[in-house]
Order: sequence, then C-alpha cells, then structure tokens
Amino acid sequence: MSLENLVGEERMKKKILFFNTLSRKIEEFKPINPPNVGIYECGPTVYWYQHIGNLRRYIFGDILTRVLQYNGYEVKRVMNVTDVGHLTSDADEGEDKIESAAKKEHKTAKEISNFYLSVFRDDFEKLNIQEPNIWCKATEHIKEQIELIKRLERGGFTYTTSDGVYFDTSKFKDYAKFARLKIKGLKAGARVALGDKKNPTDFALWKFSEKPGIRQQEWDPKDFGTNWSIGFPGWHLECSAMSMKYLGKHFDIHTGGIDHIQIHHTNEIAQSEAATGKKFVNYWMHSNFLTFGKEKVAKSTGGLFTLTELQKEGFTPLAYRYFVLTGHYRKPLEFSLESLENAQNSYYRLKNIISEIKDDKKINKKYLDDFENAMNNDLDTPKALAVLWKFVRDKKASGKIKTIKKMDSVFGLDLLKKERLQIPAEIKKLANKREQARKSKDWKLADELREKINKQGYIIEDIERGFVLKKL
Repeated sequence: MSLENLVGEERMKKKILFFNTLSRKIEEFKPINPPNVGIYECGPTVYWYQHIGNLRRYIFGDILTRVLQYNGYEVKRVMNVTDVGHLTSDADEGEDKIESAAKKEHKTAKEISNFYLSVFRDDFEKLNIQEPNIWCKATEHIKEQIELIKRLERGGFTYTTSDGVYFDTSKFKDYAKFARLKIKGLKAGARVALGDKKNPTDFALWKFSEKPGIRQQEWDPKDFGTNWSIGFPGWHLECSAMSMKYLGKHFDIHTGGIDHIQIHHTNEIAQSEAATGKKFVNYWMHSNFLTFGKEKVAKSTGGLFTLTELQKEGFTPLAYRYFVLTGHYRKPLEFSLESLENAQNSYYRLKNIISEIKDDKKINKKYLDDFENAMNNDLDTPKALAVLWKFVRDKKASGKIKTIKKMDSVFGLDLLKKERLQIPAEIKKLANKREQARKSKDWKLADELREKINKQGYIIEDIERGFVLKKL
C-alpha cells in the first residue's frame, strides 16, 4: 500500500470535533447516515450587496464543507435565498426588504432578487467558496411553506390575528431552551412589537397584505387549500420548509451567524419540531461577527465594504479569505484596512515561498497529521495556518508540494496556482519615480520609495535594464 493511501485511510478514522450551539459544548461529529452529511446554511436576503461581514459567514460554511469532504464524507449542502418575507425590522413589522428595494430602484422584485443573487454568486467565485448543491428561493417554495403552516394549524400551534397567522410559542414547551431565553417577565416590545399577539415571542407564519394587489409578491392561500387572507410567508418559515424538503425532517448540521440564534433559529426549531414531533437538527454551528472598532460591522460602525470595494482598494479576494482564516470562526474578528494589508502581504509572501519549492512527489505525514488535527478540532484555521507556515519554512521537510496541495483543498487559497502578476498603476508610478531618483543619484528618495512599495505588498529588484516588480 502506498504512503498516500495509508494517509487517506488513517484520516478517515480520525475524530472530528465541533462546538454545538445546542449543547454549548464541543462534541464528536457523528453523522446520521454516513458517509452522507446534510448541511443547511442560512443564505442571503437578496435586496442589496453582501458586505464583507456577511461573507465571513459563508467562508466559514465553505471551510466546514471542505473539512467534511477532506475526511471522506459526501456533503449535500442546501442554501436558501430569501427573496420575500424578510421585513425591515427583522421581526414581524416594517416593509418587506425586497419590495422596498424594488420601489427604490424602480425595478420588479424579481429583477432585484436576481441581480443581487448574481452578485453574491460572483463573490462566491472570487473567494473560492464552493456553491451549495441546492440553491432554494423562498418564492419558489410557497406550497411547501403553506403546507407546513397547515400542519402546525392541525396540531394547535397557530392562531390568527388581524395581520397574519402566528405561531403560539407558549404551546412549544422547549421554546426558550436553544437561545436560553428568560421569557418570564419579557415585556411587549422587548423583542418584537406585541400588537394583538398572545406572547411577545410569537412570530408570523403568514402575513396578510394590508391592501391586496399593491405588493409585487403575494399569494392567495385559497389556491393551496386554505382560507387565510392574501399575503406572504414569514421570514422564519422558509428555512424550515425548504431544509426539510431537501434534507429530511431530521438532518445533521445547520449553520448561520450568531445573530440568528436568539430569534431566527429558535423559531426554526420551534416550528419544525412542533410540526414533526422529531428533533430537527443534530449540530448547530454559528460564526461570530466581523468587527470594526470592537463593534459588529454595520452601517453605524463603519468597515462596511463590499468585496468589489476592497478590490478597488487594491486587495485581492483571496487575501480577504486568508485574513478570515487567521481568526477562529467562533471569535470576533477585528477588521481594518491595515490588518487586511498585513494579511495580504503574508498571503503574497506565502505564495512566493511556495512558488520556489520543487516537487519531490512525496507526502509529509507528520505535517499533514498536524494540519488535520487542527482542522478537525472545531475548524481551528489559525492553528492550521501556523502549521502550514512552519512547514514551508522547514528546510529539512520533504513532500512539500503534494502536502500543501492537500492542505489547500481545505484552505481554498490557490496556493499552488501560478498567476500572472497584475501591477497596480500606483505601484508602477512609484517604481518609475524611484527609477528617476536612482538615475539622479537621489538615494534617500529612492530608499523612501522602495519602502512605500514594500508596504503595499511588492518588492522592486534592480537589474541592468531597469527594475522588476514582484509580489512579496
């Protein structure tokens, strides 16, 4: 048996550990139906561009998927696309985000959702994020959502108000368990507006249109065999209906951001388990925020860049991916352009070192084991990157190219990809200015310009005919 096959067999026997939000503990991952693994990932509301804080969460989902695939599992990953029902308050009041964007941009709701979904998918490609096996739009699963409400209605978990059909959280005894809520004494308005709801934590399953015919996206439930008024599904409903359609009533992993825990995922669990009488998901995994000035990246705090805007600032998408991997997914990651610049320089330096390595066709089992142990221990990407850096700097280590290739199947950083260097115009301008300084024998200015070039991630080498620019 070859060393490579032996390494593969040993890897399959290794434990994978994940932090499970459900238990608040590190647990060994045991799939329901090995080697198959079902993952549902909360996707975007496609009414605007996704900022880099949002994208951190999808890089986490991609790393999770790659680690499972690396360990030999067949992953079925499903991601929803919210193109209706997500209100501006993130609760049960306010205007639908898609409808609002359509009015603002003078487009149809479908044009809005299709455009911003296409941008989102472009960001996936730039960041080497694997696309899910299934993209599922809320508007294309109205039947499934109504059927789920009808099932809840038959079970006695719903009631109707003047503005919609609601889930009665008092009927689901474990409602507070997942988010560890203290419901007793929770005041109306402390979480969502009470209106004519029975409990502050109750949430809309179906919202009635205030004036039918004005909204672009609304449906008549009578077409699906029920007598509610014309309207649209609640935001939380879609994830339960679509995840169960594609992954079954009980599946392995559900991911999202930590901001989903208290309301969105708590509501998903309640409506799903009330409808089926079964446990919904075995492992809940949540990524933490990208922060700016110690606050969550948002319009109010700054740092709200899109990936395209970072590119215009001179950063490559994979440098941002590298930056994200330097922090553990469960911890806040502080963002600044300076920290991203440092990450980009490190990424370029790493690729430059690797480009000089010759392939000896071997595998380095020791370093690969260290890498696997880090990644299988709750996706410890900072530790795994440290292993990689130690490996590339180890002059005595063999098997570098094939081992790096295996590591990069998880990192997704294109570490072995040969790229044609695209020099930004500003860097070329600095280099030409430095060349003039050298010709004028202004060595002080030439040194200052060299330092400026280095700080932006490039090196300049003097040659007989002038100079050559390279990435650090």
